[in-house]
Amino acid sequence: MATDGFSATEKAAMKQRAAELRAEAKQQKAADRAAADLQSVLDAHSAMTESERLLAENLHAIVLEQAPQLLPKTWYGFPSYAGPDGKIVVFFQPGAKFGTRYSTVGFQDSATLDEGSLWATSFAYTAIDDDSTARLVALIRQATQGAE
Repeated sequence: MATDGFSATEKAAMKQRAAELRAEAKQQKAADRAAADLQSVLDAHSAMTESERLLAENLHAIVLEQAPQLLPKTWYGFPSYAGPDGKIVVFFQPGAKFGTRYSTVGFQDSATLDEGSLWATSFAYTAIDDDSTARLVALIRQATQGAE
């Protein structure tokens, strides 16, 4: 018995497989982008002075531990961390970049640091110690509340 080609079931299966392949390609592209973004952050760290690199790497470790939903990427050349929507939440600005006496950890408006009608969005960061680490942990947690 001769057929005119593929059955409806076979055509549906091929369409499903094509959709699966498109989804896999999209996931691979996203994984490649995430890996490239992470590498750009690591490269930004390596271009800093040693003292600033240590601060940036410490912030990096804190963000990865406390807010794994944030994605590392560079933003204006700064190591930064974006929410799933791609908006920057937190960034590190090395002092040497603009000739200032200290580096800063800054937060964008997607961070939920709101405290009444006035709150800080940028913090001088000069040393890795128990106090600064605890404060950064608290800020990262607060900044990402509800951003799962």
